[in-house]
Amino acid sequence: MTAASIRLHPEDSVAIALQDIEMGTILPDHGLKLVTAVKRGHKFALTDFAAGDKLLRYGQIIGQALEPIAAGAHVHTHNLGMGEHTREYAIAQANSPLPMLDHTRTFDGYHRVDGKVGTRNYLGVLTTVNCSATVAKLVAEAAARDPRFQGLQNIDGIVPIVHGTGCAMDLKGEGYQLLFRTLQGYAQHANFGGILLIGLGCEAMQVPALVGAGRLRQDNNFRYMTIQQEGGTRRTIEAALRELREMATIANTVTRKPAPLKHIVVGLQCGGSDGYSGITANPALGAASDLLVQHGGTTILSETPEIYGAEHLLTRRAATPEIAEAMIARIKWWEGYTARNGGEMDNNPSPGNKRGGLTTILEKSLGAVAKGGTAPLVGFYEYAQPITTPGFTYMDSPGYDPASVTGQIASGANLIAFTTGRGSVSGFKPAPGLKLATNTEMYTHMAEDMDINCGDIITAGVSIADKGREIFEALVAVASGKQTKSEELGFGGAEFVPWQIGAVM
Repeated sequence: MTAASIRLHPEDSVAIALQDIEMGTILPDHGLKLVTAVKRGHKFALTDFAAGDKLLRYGQIIGQALEPIAAGAHVHTHNLGMGEHTREYAIAQANSPLPMLDHTRTFDGYHRVDGKVGTRNYLGVLTTVNCSATVAKLVAEAAARDPRFQGLQNIDGIVPIVHGTGCAMDLKGEGYQLLFRTLQGYAQHANFGGILLIGLGCEAMQVPALVGAGRLRQDNNFRYMTIQQEGGTRRTIEAALRELREMATIANTVTRKPAPLKHIVVGLQCGGSDGYSGITANPALGAASDLLVQHGGTTILSETPEIYGAEHLLTRRAATPEIAEAMIARIKWWEGYTARNGGEMDNNPSPGNKRGGLTTILEKSLGAVAKGGTAPLVGFYEYAQPITTPGFTYMDSPGYDPASVTGQIASGANLIAFTTGRGSVSGFKPAPGLKLATNTEMYTHMAEDMDINCGDIITAGVSIADKGREIFEALVAVASGKQTKSEELGFGGAEFVPWQIGAVM
């Protein structure tokens, strides 16, 4: 029978309810009686607190009592706040490499001439600006109806990569540079067997600027055009289809072949987190991350607002002081960025997060960091910057999932692992996404969308290590072509969301 609650660390001053518990229930394990009802995934106090006292979960501070809290009382937003908090960064003091495992292990992927290996083989119709978005979608729809694109067994599909920006922006600003890097990253991505770039012609993000910045694809399966130059919508669609037919012929010659696991790059994500996230799915994904790193692969942790207050756990694991200092500097940038825009870092937990039992950003971040396992942090990268160092890495991004995943894919992620407690129905072409449920109830309720149930860590006593191995093997299978639930449902064509910074002019 499942225990009613769990204390995650010997020093914790709160416990987590694993089922709805009524007021007056006696909990012998904690030697107390609940003085309020507590919902599944929520916290209750293990001792009395005065206003201003610090409360601990995971052995770390998650906030300060806003008022006196009695032992056995529900602890949540009504009586727990951020308060003052400091972190001891202990830079690069816990960065011992993990033992290497079998580097002869392989998956079946698409080998590219630049040395990368894709887990999928799409053709992409990439847009420079929102003004060419509809035409790109019409091109992809026309290709789907064209019998000349049928029967190409080695091509996974034709994907329009459209977005809501690309003009009315400062050409020297940070927002322009972010979009520039993002578009370049997608154009060069290993999961694309070819890219057709379509612009309007007069936008800020000019096609010649992107093309002239360097050879975007070494396989020469790259074409570009503008709607204004082609003569309008219909002529652009006709020209695009001609180009895509040639590109499809080239891309279809590439077949899956064995490749070492060092070519797998996984973006680590969480969305719709709940009180179970830091207990089940996130640490299990962390175990899978460690296994992939031990096999020579790469994982990318992101969502900087969602590591806030827990970044000291990462700076300790930095391979060099410079990596840790880059992370700390970016944390300070985020504090200034949110302040300039009238926000604060504790605004991050969403209403859904709070309904699931999370209270402060400190609590949410401590659970989110668990996705990164225990491996040393070998690189800190800016948004959409190419990942060049194998191992456990970090890429700066917002906590907004579509924007964060877009940056990870632009940086080179060819798989996404996405933990969720409230439920998620997203996918991210060209990178297949594996969704991990934090609790059995949601997994059962949304079974058509969830790939792996991590709730059985609680309900069936499955170990974190065993669940990590299950996730690791699932990632290898998906890298070799097994479809995820999101792919089966057709997700991934609308989730390209580059991070927008700066004034719209």
